Amino acid sequence: MSLIADLLLLLGAFFIFLAALGLLRMPDVYTCLQAGTKAATLGAIAVITSVLFDHPEWWGKLLVILFFILLTSPVGSSTIARSAFILGHKPWHTPPKDETS
Repeated sequence: MSLIADLLLLLGAFFIFLAALGLLRMPDVYTCLQAGTKAATLGAIAVITSVLFDHPEWWGKLLVILFFILLTSPVGSSTIARSAFILGHKPWHTPPKDETS
């Protein structure tokens, strides 16, 4: 069980790192939210599942934590995106492709 917990912990840390990297590298607030929210949520789920394998007696508390993460992450990101849209932040987009080629 410890090997599974360690692998899940490494996987969670990797996804959290990708979320931080996405926040730094993406060009606008909307793509930052996409990269940060999805990867950080997946990373947190992997880390909490790792703790569940290490300490199975905490399953009730960990399920409540997972529930709140899965509930608040999309609500928080959509609220930030809506407020950015209301404030007038335009989404970054690629230029349209030439239709003749």
